[in-house]
Amino acid sequence: MKKNDIALLIFIVSVTAVLTYFVGRLVIGEPKARSVMVETVTPISPDITQPSPSVFNKDAINPTVPITIGKPANLPPFGPN
Repeated sequence: MKKNDIALLIFIVSVTAVLTYFVGRLVIGEPKARSVMVETVTPISPDITQPSPSVFNKDAINPTVPITIGKPANLPPFGPN
């Protein structure tokens, strides 16, 4: 590349960067112009209340434990587990 080509390329990149900066500021705007009031969050209390014994019964059946009643009549489709 010649000197003139490099100088023209640097000039075009510089002008494009400046134009992009100003167009970006026009589109996005200033932070103060777009400020919004938000409500504050109340702090979480460190106190824990005991759950209701009618809902959380310590003698209840655990639904996450698999229960097998008898031997299954059909076999799994992909072989034994």
